[in-house]
This record gives sequence, C-alpha cells and structure tokens, in this order.
Amino acid sequence: MILKVKRQNSKLKSLIQNLKFYVLGLILLPSALCLVTACLANEITILYTAETHAMLYPCNCPKEPDGGVSRRATLIKQLREANPYTLVLDSGGFFAGGLMDEYTQNTQLDMQRTKVNLKAMELMKYDAAVIGDDEFNFGSDFLFDSIGKTNLTFLSSNIESDKVSGYIIKEFAGTKFGIIGVTGLSAMQKATDLKFIEPKIAVGRAVEELKKNGADIIVLLSHLGESDDLRLIKENPGIDIIITGHSRAEDKPFSKIDSTLVLRPSWQGRRLGRLSLVLQDNKIKDFKVEELRLSDKISDDAQIVSVLPHCFSDANCKKEAMTGICQEPGSLKSNCQFSEASKIQLSVILPRSCRICDTERMVKYLKTKFAGLVISYLYYPTAKANKMIKDLNIKALPVYLLGKEIEKDKGFDGLKENLELKGNFYMLKPSFSGISYFLDRKKINDKLDLFISLYDKNTPSLLEMIKEFNPNIHFLAVEKDDKFEAAKGSPEVEEYLRCVCTEKYYPQRFWDYISCRVKNINSSWWDDCLAEPDINKIKTCAQGEEGKALLKENISLNKELQVMFGPAYLLDNQEIFGTQGVPPKEDFRKILKR
Repeated sequence: MILKVKRQNSKLKSLIQNLKFYVLGLILLPSALCLVTACLANEITILYTAETHAMLYPCNCPKEPDGGVSRRATLIKQLREANPYTLVLDSGGFFAGGLMDEYTQNTQLDMQRTKVNLKAMELMKYDAAVIGDDEFNFGSDFLFDSIGKTNLTFLSSNIESDKVSGYIIKEFAGTKFGIIGVTGLSAMQKATDLKFIEPKIAVGRAVEELKKNGADIIVLLSHLGESDDLRLIKENPGIDIIITGHSRAEDKPFSKIDSTLVLRPSWQGRRLGRLSLVLQDNKIKDFKVEELRLSDKISDDAQIVSVLPHCFSDANCKKEAMTGICQEPGSLKSNCQFSEASKIQLSVILPRSCRICDTERMVKYLKTKFAGLVISYLYYPTAKANKMIKDLNIKALPVYLLGKEIEKDKGFDGLKENLELKGNFYMLKPSFSGISYFLDRKKINDKLDLFISLYDKNTPSLLEMIKEFNPNIHFLAVEKDDKFEAAKGSPEVEEYLRCVCTEKYYPQRFWDYISCRVKNINSSWWDDCLAEPDINKIKTCAQGEEGKALLKENISLNKELQVMFGPAYLLDNQEIFGTQGVPPKEDFRKILKR
C-alpha cells in the first residue's frame, strides 16, 4: 500500500514538474518570441509624390514614357493591399499652371486639369498633402474652394488660416506618426491676402506640439527647397523624415543627413516613391527607399478612368504614324481625332564601329514630335556617308538630318531653335543632340582621358574605380582674360595649380595626392597629402607663371573639345561620353574592350 502511494506520489510529482515546465513555457513564450523576432517589429510603408503639376497622363518621354494618375492609383491600391499600414503623402506642387508646368495651356483648362487631379488624389485616398507655392497659381479663393470640396487633408504649419491644418497624427499598430506641412515663403507673392509665419518658427512649434501629443515619428512635408530643408534639420533635430518639394529624385532619390532621412520624389509623378520602414519600440530600426516605375505594364484604374478626360491637348493624342487632334479638351466628352501624319525624312549618320554611340534615345524623342518620321541610317566610313559628311562639313557623329518638309509640320516651331540649316537638311545642333565620335581626331589606341572636378562628391569613388585604367587627368577649369575660373572659385583654381605642379615634379605621387585631397577637398592642409620634404617647390610653381602654363596645357583639351561638365571620358582620342555618378568597374571595362 505504501509502495502504491509512493508510486502515485512519484507520478504526481512528475506530472507537477511537467506542468511547471509547460506553464513556465507559456509564461516565457512571448518573451522568447521577442528575442527571436524582435517583438515582431512593425513594417510601415510610406508612398510619396511631389511636383506632379497635375500631370494626368504618362509623359511624352523618349525613354520610359511613364506616369499618369490611373497607373499610380492601381499601384497604390496594390501596395495598400500588400500592407494595410501604408501612408500616402504629397509634398506640394500638385496644381497645374505656373512656370514649372510644361503642359500649361490657358487658365480655364489649367484650372480644370487641377480639379481632375484633386479628384484623382481623393480617389487614391492620400493621407495628407502640403500646400506649395504653385497651389496659389489661381489665387487663394480657388485653392481653398477646391480643397474644401474634397475629403483630402491639406497641411501648412506656417499659413495663418483656419482652412488648413498645420499637422496631423496618424497611428499604425501603436506607433504615432506626426505629419507636418510647411509652405515656401515664395507663395507670399501669389497669396498677398494671407499671412505667413517664418518656417523655422512654425515647424519648431509643430514638432514640440506633436511630441507633447505622443508622436513617435515626425514626418515633414516641405515645399521650401532643399537648402532651407537642410537648415530646418539642424534647427529641429526631432524631424525623422523630410519629403521635399523643389528637388528631384533624378539627382539623388534619398540621403541621410545626421538622423534625418531626406526623400526626393520623382518629377511629374513618373515614379512612385516608396519608403519601407521597420520599427522597433516605435523607432526606426531599418529602412529601404525605392522608386517604382509607373510603366505601361501597370493597368489603368477603372475609378480614375471614369473621371479622367480622354485628352486636354493634342499632346495627349498619340498613335503610331498618325497626327492627333483633341476635340472638346478637358471635358468627359473629349476625344482624339487622328489623320495620317505627313512623312518627314530623318537620316542618321553614325560610325560603324563606336563603343558608346547611342542614337535610340534621340530617335525616340523625334518620334514623339513627328509622328510621320521615316528613318534611314548611314554608316561611316561608307562612300555615301563620306560624301554627306564632306558636303555638309560635319566634324562629329552621330548626326541627325531632317528633310526640309519639316517646315510644314506643327512640331517644327518647337524644335527650330535646336536646328541648323545644312544644305537641303535641318541638322540637330550637336549641343542639343550630343556627340560621341570625333571625325578629325587621330585614333590613339588604349588612350584614356578623364575630365573631372575634384570638388564633385562622386570623384573619390570615381578615382578609386578608374585608377587601374591609367587615365590622363584634365581638370574642369577655363581660362578667361589670362585668368582661370572654376565652379568653386579661387580655392578650386589654386588646388588645380598645385595638382599640375605636383604632376610635373613628383609624377609618382600625383595620383596618391589627388586621391588624398578629394577625401577632404575643403581642408587647407593640402601639404599633408604630398608627403614630400620640398613643399616650397610646389608652392613656388603653383604661385608663379610656371603653374599657369602647366594648367593651361592641362585644360587645353577641354577647350578644344568644349568639355564643360564631368565626369567625361575620351577613348582612343576619338570617342567621348559622360556618366552620371560612378559607373561600375566591370561595365567600364566592357566599354574599353568592345
């Protein structure tokens, strides 16, 4: 009996121990999950636009004809379905009209296009939009009357008006986002009936109030301009994210300034900006910035199409080899009437062997201007191409020759300032079309010339990438009235004088010197980069006539080829091209080996 009780007690003890284990496991499970998954950090999406200027339709771009409100609406819906924790924001410049609207027509049609754009933004359910200076293109009454008829939230912390809010708070999964709007003071010229507060004061107050109201993340929708934005960051360290107006994603889609993320939306809404945030303890743990193309692969949103006029101008009526005319523009009854376009001959002359010649983009652009374009290609050095080059005194390729029948086309007036009459042709000016190949220069195999500014932010990375290709360096300066000029003034000229003197007297140290200088180009301690005992030799050279002669020689090729900007590259003394930023080394190597 005792044995049986002991056995039962033993089983009970074991059961209790097991129960303790499972109970303990249940108690610790959430904490364990926190350790493994960082407490299931929240993912928030911010979609953003700015400077759309009521661009309702895809752009007439020769490359990537993207954009349009119906595509944007489709993509926003898809992204919201993928993540319900999504904010959609605009940093101003969404009205038509004004100097920045390249599709402006007249006040009546521009106002109508603005109303359609506001309706589209409403259907896309924007969470907030800041009022910029272009929102006053038609006066304060039109602005407030128009936005009063929508369900959208419009922000400006520095406009004194009860018709607009300074900020709002949006909460997702326990995280409060404080969203502030600020309007550039240039709007005062268009809105003389309103009072504006200094942006620094208005934003400072809004940040303070939002913090008091428990905002975790501060987002500023700014239409000031980036130089003013950067000052605001320093004056208001509590700003986590700025979405800018008056700047373009083409320059650089985003940057991190101290602890503030600066986002630059795409021009005319051709792309949709997406910021993906990973939050932990209501703070930004990680982020990713993307530009999403609004290409023809994205279908049109049916809701938007129902309120979108078919066309506002002839520019919206496009069909291959046809000329379109917009009937009843701006109304829901609008439609395009097409007729066969008149034929216009285009002859493109280009080298048969050219590593970097690209004519596709310019031809696509001309097609958007002239629907009846008939294209033929001539390749140098064939006999026919040689004869035309000689007869027309052509010095560089590729060249684009349009027949004189272009004079009768309505697109002629918009292009004629970029045309030069050559015999029976109109030639696109090289300054407009660009050149890639010099006909009158002797080929020197494996010669590489690089035209750069040491003050460019990309130059340190560029020098590192290109070093193994052993380029000849040419500095971006010009000689004028026996003096030198450069973008950064005297400091830049003085640096180039020291560089050319270093190259002469210490050629083995020249590359190390410029590579060192670009890492801290504004420092006056240039001699720390030279590591030579005879610094006075460089000073004497740079401050005298010798340095001037050396710099004049260094930039003589710039002058000859009319290179004003960089980085630019001359291959084999014949082929020239430029890049935006630093090309990948492997891509550059492929160009050299073609």
